Amino acid sequence: MIHTLVFLDRATLKDTVKLPPLSFKHNWECYESTPPEKVLSRLSEATIAVVNKVKLTREILVELPNLRFISVAATGTDNIDLNACKELGIAVSNIRDYAINTVPEHTFSLILALRRNLRGYHLDVARGEWQRADQFCFFNHPINDLSGQTLGIVGSGAIGQAVADLAVSFGMNVIFSEKKGAHQVRSSYTAFDDMLRCADVISLHCPLLPETRNLFADEEFDKMTRQPIVINTARGGLIDEAALVNALKTGKIAAAGMDVAETEPPKPDNPLLCLMEFPNFILTPHIAWASQQAMQTLADQLVVNIEAFVSGQPRNLVIVD
Repeated sequence: MIHTLVFLDRATLKDTVKLPPLSFKHNWECYESTPPEKVLSRLSEATIAVVNKVKLTREILVELPNLRFISVAATGTDNIDLNACKELGIAVSNIRDYAINTVPEHTFSLILALRRNLRGYHLDVARGEWQRADQFCFFNHPINDLSGQTLGIVGSGAIGQAVADLAVSFGMNVIFSEKKGAHQVRSSYTAFDDMLRCADVISLHCPLLPETRNLFADEEFDKMTRQPIVINTARGGLIDEAALVNALKTGKIAAAGMDVAETEPPKPDNPLLCLMEFPNFILTPHIAWASQQAMQTLADQLVVNIEAFVSGQPRNLVIVD
C-alpha cells in the first residue's frame, strides 16, 4: 500500500525544523496553512493526516473514508473530535514530553519578569523616569524574591513536574493542585480551593477539556487572597479572559503572564488586549513551546509516530479502547 500523507499546517513549524524522511512508499502533500473550507478537499485522498491546530470535526471526518490515522503535531488534541475518530476507526497519536525544557523555561521567564517588575521598570525608563531621577535608582514598583514563596501548579504531568523542579531551585515551596471539585484529595496534592488561597504564584499546565474550560473565573479569582501572579502557558480556554482582566484591574491578582488566548490569533476585541500597556501584564504569542530544540524533537517524534502506525505498532495513541 502506498500511503498518502497530507500535512495541513506545516507553517506551524519553523522552516529550520526538518522532517526526517519516511521509510515506506508514500505521497507527501504539505500545505503551509489550510482554511476551514479547504480541509475536506485536501484530505479527500489522504490515508494519514498531519495537523497541528487545524480543526477536524465530525462533519469533516465522516466524509473521509480513506483516512486511517491522524498524527497530531502537538500534545493537545482539543481541535479533533476524538469521539468521532473512535467511532470511525481512525487512530490518533500525539506528541509527548517534547517541551519539558522550553515551556518551563518560558514559564519562569514570565514569573521572574513579573515578580521583579521588569516590564514596569522598562516602561519607566522608556518614559524617561530614570533619566529624571534624583539618585542612581528609583523604586516605582515592588520587587520581590521567589525564595520562600509558594508556587501552586495545576497539572502534574511532565511539564508541571519540570516547572516544580525549577521552582525548587529558586527556593520556592511547591504545591500541586487537586482537580477542581474533587471529593477526595490525593496524597501529595492540595485541595483546589486551598491552593487558590495560599499560592503566591499559580501556573497552569493542564489540558483543555470540557471540565477544565474556564477553570479560573470570577469565583476562583475571588478566592486568591494572597494576590498571586497567574501564569498560563497551557491553553487559553482554561481562564475566563474577562474575569482575568477584572481581577488584574481590581488588584485581586498582582500580575498575569499569558502565552495563550482563547481564540488564536486574538480578535481585536479580545479583553486581554486592553491590558497591553499595564506594567504587570505580559502576553506572548503562543511561543512557550517553540524553541528550536523542542520543535525538532517534535518533528522527529511526529515521524516516529507515523512510522509506528504504518508498521502496525502504533504509539502515543490518544484514543484507547
